[in-house]
Amino acid sequence: MTSHGPAAPQTLLMFSESRNGADMRHATGVAMHDPFLYAEHEGNRYAVITGFEVPLLLEVGIDARSLEQCGLDEFLAEGRSRADARIEAYVRGVQQLGIASAVVPPSFPLQLAERLRAVGVSLAVDGELFDDRRRAKTDAQLAGIRKAQRAAEAGMDAASAILAGARIEGTKLFFGSELLTSELLKEAIIEAFERHGATGEEMIVAHGAQIYGHDLGSGPIGPSEPIVIDIWPRDPVSGCYADMTRTFVVGAIDEEIATYQRLVREALKRATDGVRAGVRAQAVFERVCAWFGEHGYATELTKQPGTVLKSGFFHGLGHGVGLEMHERPFLARSSDVLVAGDVVTLEPGLYRDGYGGCRLEDVVRVGEDGAEVLTDYPYDLLPRAA
Repeated sequence: MTSHGPAAPQTLLMFSESRNGADMRHATGVAMHDPFLYAEHEGNRYAVITGFEVPLLLEVGIDARSLEQCGLDEFLAEGRSRADARIEAYVRGVQQLGIASAVVPPSFPLQLAERLRAVGVSLAVDGELFDDRRRAKTDAQLAGIRKAQRAAEAGMDAASAILAGARIEGTKLFFGSELLTSELLKEAIIEAFERHGATGEEMIVAHGAQIYGHDLGSGPIGPSEPIVIDIWPRDPVSGCYADMTRTFVVGAIDEEIATYQRLVREALKRATDGVRAGVRAQAVFERVCAWFGEHGYATELTKQPGTVLKSGFFHGLGHGVGLEMHERPFLARSSDVLVAGDVVTLEPGLYRDGYGGCRLEDVVRVGEDGAEVLTDYPYDLLPRAA
């Protein structure tokens, strides 16, 4: 009987920068601003890159070759444009490695793909393969997410302290001598991020009727308006994000927002209790939809096909978070199954068009026996002082 060893790993090709390119950052572990070619072939890692970047990749165990080693000067001497010369150098680099076929992510550049195919290199796109490589977080990535999460909590503290110190004058809110606005809160949140070594310029600080979809929020905040603060700072060292949302009210809390908060808080608990490795991501979403449905609210699972909800629970329950802000798995109508090491958000919400609503969001790590909640922050509508 012939003994067959394990199948050889597939050859992978990527082309992007690695500062924001999640697949490249995961593969190399370094942040580089300019795009380059990366390959995993026959058990080794390779790159074709600008010459002065070669030492950085060599330090992390990647066999890096300069564009010059792959014929850049030759192609420029032929009178090609710099862009075309670089493409030809990348193609030659692939040929030098003896790569005849490779799997690429959906983001692989069409121009480079066409040139590689023209010289006989077979390319297949497999987005799920690259997504799966990033599902279970490395120790360094998990540490970065935890660091970003602490920065998120500090940012929420900064906003909450301002809201707690606001005073009501008629239909307006003031903090000190300033009118209380979304912009004022955003500035305080960004400063808190920076103090905790994180970055994050974009966020949601929406109030009242602005609380719909991804409206970032703007302008003066009024007494008794629901205020949804959704923030996603990034740890620049690991490149990983955190994500959290809380809802506040300054002034009297009406029955509607109090009801939303109570139901959403219970939905978050039910979602957290339902998370563990091997569970269908959609099943956790269904738990929350069932809870809201029991109380008479429309959800993505009960709406009429082809329609867009503006009230009720009109979005997914959550998503993976790591090197991208929104990545697999998706806790919504999806085929994803949770795996140990996934880091996901759980963010149920209830809303009424023209009024606003309540959303609460935690980040959790998926384990074999349940969820580890990485977020450490209260859920109260009333803001707390520093």
